[in-house]
Amino acid sequence: FFFSSRRRHTRSLCDWSSDVCSSDLLASVLALPALVTACTSGARVSGTGELPIGAAIALTGNASVIGQDQRIGLELAQKHFSASNPKLKLLLEDGGSDEGTATNAFRTLIGKQVVAMIGPSLSQQAFAVDPIADRAGVPVIGPSNTAKGIPQIGPFITRVSAPVSQVAPLSIAAALRLNPAIKRVAVFYAHDDAYSSSESKIFQGVLKERGLTPVIVEKTSVSDTDFQNQITDSLRQKPDLIVISALPTDGGNLVRQLRELGYRGTLVVGNGMNSPNIYPICQKHCDGLLIAQAYSPELNTPANRSFVDLYRQGGGGAVPPQFSAQAFTAYQVVAESLGKLQASLPKGQSLASLPIADLRRRLNAKIGRAHV
Repeated sequence: FFFSSRRRHTRSLCDWSSDVCSSDLLASVLALPALVTACTSGARVSGTGELPIGAAIALTGNASVIGQDQRIGLELAQKHFSASNPKLKLLLEDGGSDEGTATNAFRTLIGKQVVAMIGPSLSQQAFAVDPIADRAGVPVIGPSNTAKGIPQIGPFITRVSAPVSQVAPLSIAAALRLNPAIKRVAVFYAHDDAYSSSESKIFQGVLKERGLTPVIVEKTSVSDTDFQNQITDSLRQKPDLIVISALPTDGGNLVRQLRELGYRGTLVVGNGMNSPNIYPICQKHCDGLLIAQAYSPELNTPANRSFVDLYRQGGGGAVPPQFSAQAFTAYQVVAESLGKLQASLPKGQSLASLPIADLRRRLNAKIGRAHV
């Protein structure tokens, strides 16, 4: 299931509830820069009246295995809501796997007068690009931004992905249930990625609470492909459990090399590796990984059943991955909020007739963040 930082939606893909919403989010709306106000205050949605939704996800770079799943989820959502009122149009940009590419994608889409943004794929990128959208008054829904502090960036920022503080402890608990004799733990994390660093702090805190002080903590990089030195140092400590916070490509390579170099103990990996796209990377060595997932395809709700059916019909396989489900949910939140806004207008008036800045503010309020 999903956790949300919003309070208003009760009919989501996985029907999240308000008891997991953040209560310490910013309540004040930041003043927009004069230049942005001057450029957007009177602008309206152009063209056919379709409302454009922007999405900037990682289609290239080392996080593209996440973006591939997210693109599927967005395209399925677009199909699911094709008959919605108002009509919606998805504008997709490659947000890459770095802050610079994501910044360009966000600026491009905001310049195209999108009513809301979905993305980026990585928390590291979100800390760079979300403030841009927030200052412009554009609602952002992060489908996979789990690091601590994301919703606090500003009043126009939220996410549909469970924070690592709620997910990470579950996999440690599972590891200890499988092997209560675990005493020695090694930790690996990508120090140059905000999500991985944030998650590793959570993991290490949970280990300490369980009386398990790591015997070694190894820093890696998302660009690393050879981990032999770090692995050799760690295996000298004879760990019973290894905990990894990384992205799919570097994490998958790390898992493969750990097994190839002889580690046979328990492996816990974080949410960044929660994708079937890691299988071509770590191959048979992926078997046995423990990952806490913030989505269940078995959840019996109308929205989730519809999503799973669409995924199967599209040839994606029997079980939708978490990143696809989260991207679908992000689009769903925007679509349902816009539908409620349209229903609230006088008969004959369309949302496309509203000034874009006003429409974005109304949408943000309907999503619920402006009132938290």
